Amino acid sequence: MPITPEECASLDDVRAEIDSLDREIIGLLGRRAHYVQAAARFKTSERHVAAPDRQAAMLHARREWAEVAGLDPDVIEDIYRRLVAYFIRRELDHWRATSQLE
Repeated sequence: MPITPEECASLDDVRAEIDSLDREIIGLLGRRAHYVQAAARFKTSERHVAAPDRQAAMLHARREWAEVAGLDPDVIEDIYRRLVAYFIRRELDHWRATSQLE
C-alpha cells in the first residue's frame, strides 16, 4: 500500500515509492501506446498520422496541466515532444504495415 511522502521513514521508503510510481507511469505509457496504435486504424495518410495541429493542441494542454501541478511547463513539453515523436514513429510503422494489407 502506498505511503505519502510525509509518512516515509527512510530514504529506502522514498525510493520504493518512486520505483512504484515509475512502474505505474510505464504501465500507463504502455496503455497509451495501445490507443496510439488503435488511432492508426482511422488515419488515411502519413500526414494524418503525424497530425501536427492535434500535436500542437495536445502540447498546449500538457503545458497547462503542468502549471496546475506545479511543474515546469518547458520540461513537461520536452518530455511530451520526445514521447509523441516515439509514438508517431510506432504509429507510422503500424499504419504503413496495415495500409499495405488493404
